[in-house]
Amino acid sequence: EEEFKWLLREEVHSVLKQLQDILKEASQRFALPTSSSGGAVKQENFVLSTSGTDQVKGVLTLQGDALCQADINLKMPRNNQLLHFAFREDKQWKLQQIQDARNHVNQAIYLLMNRDVNYQFKTGLEVLKLMDAVMLQLSRARNRLTTPATLTLPEIASSGLTKMFTPALPPDILVNFYINLNKLCLTVYQLHVLQPSTTKNFKPAGGSILHNPGAMFEFGNQRYEVSHVHKVECVVPWLNNALVFFTVSLQLCQQLKDKISVFSSYWNYGPH
Repeated sequence: EEEFKWLLREEVHSVLKQLQDILKEASQRFALPTSSSGGAVKQENFVLSTSGTDQVKGVLTLQGDALCQADINLKMPRNNQLLHFAFREDKQWKLQQIQDARNHVNQAIYLLMNRDVNYQFKTGLEVLKLMDAVMLQLSRARNRLTTPATLTLPEIASSGLTKMFTPALPPDILVNFYINLNKLCLTVYQLHVLQPSTTKNFKPAGGSILHNPGAMFEFGNQRYEVSHVHKVECVVPWLNNALVFFTVSLQLCQQLKDKISVFSSYWNYGPH
């Protein structure tokens, strides 16, 4: 029993402190300026291209959770014509996934800070509940990065992203940006218009992270089919770090839960 009391009094707090330190590191990876530091977040450039084929090349500038510049070159397979479009000067594109992941991390930190060093845990159950709450936030943070949104093609076509470019995107091009694990991904869809005579087999595609050639959809009274898909990506090192921090934190939480559970079951069934 003394040992269990010691665990609740000392060890739990040492683990909570460790967790806080790791998660503060993770939170800083999603670097957004705090009002105190006042400094702007550094901009990072990423070149997204496929080796061998230079069909698509994107240069993206990421600043915290915002794409502040995007420069895309696309070689059209039909006629080898080169298209170039870039974000308008006044536009930024928020990456909701990064924003959400950061919010979940901060929520986990908040839960931990609520139980400061002077807080006395009375029961093992109380610690288990706290660990579950923290793990839920961390799992959500991780899932936001590992599971991009599934979108239908009309949703991609009507997203604000299509209005960000100059020159404007041609009607037969769609683009989408998302985070997948530690990568920043750019997908470019080339479309062709389905003639009214060919639409008897028309079957609109559902939601997906990545649509394949042959996917059909209707938008603005016009029916389209995806003819080519180009996906290029690039690893973002700090996202990689953040994911490692999530994994380590989740393991720490689980280890503490296991310890508490062993003691609790011993007290429930063991000597009294």
